[in-house]
Amino acid sequence: MERKKGWLTSGAFAALCGTTKETLRHYKDISLLSPAHQGDNGYFYYDVEQFYDFYAIAIFRQTGTPLEEVRRCLRGRDAAQTLALLREQRGRLEAERQKLEHMDFVLSSALRNLEFGPVSDMTPQTAWFEREHLLALPVEELEGLMAPTASEDEMLIAVLERCQELCGQYGIQTDFQLGAIHRPGEEGGPGTISHLYTRIKEKADFPYYMEKPAGHYLYLCCRGRWDISEGYAVLKNYILEQGLKVTGSFYACDLAGFILNSVEKNAASMISARRLDGSASYSSIQKY
Repeated sequence: MERKKGWLTSGAFAALCGTTKETLRHYKDISLLSPAHQGDNGYFYYDVEQFYDFYAIAIFRQTGTPLEEVRRCLRGRDAAQTLALLREQRGRLEAERQKLEHMDFVLSSALRNLEFGPVSDMTPQTAWFEREHLLALPVEELEGLMAPTASEDEMLIAVLERCQELCGQYGIQTDFQLGAIHRPGEEGGPGTISHLYTRIKEKADFPYYMEKPAGHYLYLCCRGRWDISEGYAVLKNYILEQGLKVTGSFYACDLAGFILNSVEKNAASMISARRLDGSASYSSIQKY
């Protein structure tokens, strides 16, 4: 590393800080970080201790702190002022972290849904499904929020508004992809809808939390149609013909979602129910 009288040239200091000479020149021009020395030859030099000044500037800039606040903090060296600024920046970072975690959850959910692409239309299959956390709205409660003559669009508005309200109230993250939970019907098929749900990121301690347990699920994908009533009939007949046993609720969920679902030919939905005998009947089982 090039030195002179214990000083660092701008090039050596830039290398130490992992930045460029142009950045150092800009910080000098705006009086944010100036070289500590000027040699007889007219060149400017930095002290190694200024590394920590540059590091502080880099941290503050990455958290979006205005330059004037950074400059004031570095000039004043006031402990109380610095503490207040650090607390403010940590709050900003926490908000950004939550935002990024939410986006990761939304995109991961969309990827998982779209990865069902190779699955055949209207063909019952069995796979292992991981546990899912749900925000589940009782149908009776939703019916109380809208007029008996409400249209499908008005119903959707009511559901989304209620989901938004609960997410804000309890600090819940959701991907807003809607599904329905069906009570078991006669002869093992899906019966009436008990809840409308949307997936949430993690288990939550609030009244609307439900868990879709992990296990082997019998499932069927419906493609190219918004009306999936035929899928319910196919799944019910398959259960009867094969003499299968299912346990718990039936789940119907949207797979295409906000990315593709505005065009009917792209629509995709899945109906599933947990099997009691899934692992015993299939030698090769996919995992979702």
